[in-house]
Amino acid sequence: MTEQEIIALLPYQEPFLFVDELTAISSEGITGNYTFKKEAYFYEGHFKNNPITPGVILTECMAQIGLVCLGIYMLKDEVSESNPKIALTSSQVDFFLPVLPGDKVTVVSEKEVFRFNKLKCNVKLYNEKNELVCRGKISGMIAAN
Repeated sequence: MTEQEIIALLPYQEPFLFVDELTAISSEGITGNYTFKKEAYFYEGHFKNNPITPGVILTECMAQIGLVCLGIYMLKDEVSESNPKIALTSSQVDFFLPVLPGDKVTVVSEKEVFRFNKLKCNVKLYNEKNELVCRGKISGMIAAN
């Protein structure tokens, strides 16, 4: 399954799609990038005159790349022609640095466990300087329609 096929199967669209490209894909992990658009809707109020990407959006970016894209790859034989059903079951993320409008981030995810269509990953998000912005564990259930 190619990068473009995985991205096409994501159940998201603009303005809530936080995956630009996938740069490494295997059954053990995935790496991908996203550039936060300066005109994104959530910057208008977070924070007034000092826009910073909300932590929940960073978590969503890590989940889309690190959990959902990897889950689609892991279930490629079952989801190749239909959009998968996704349920985030848990997330625990620690934040260290801000992400500003226009910043490009890289998500690196390593599979911890994949059993009974439940995927648990260790996920890290880096800025363009390769500084660790946040890291955590994200779990979810993924199934074909």
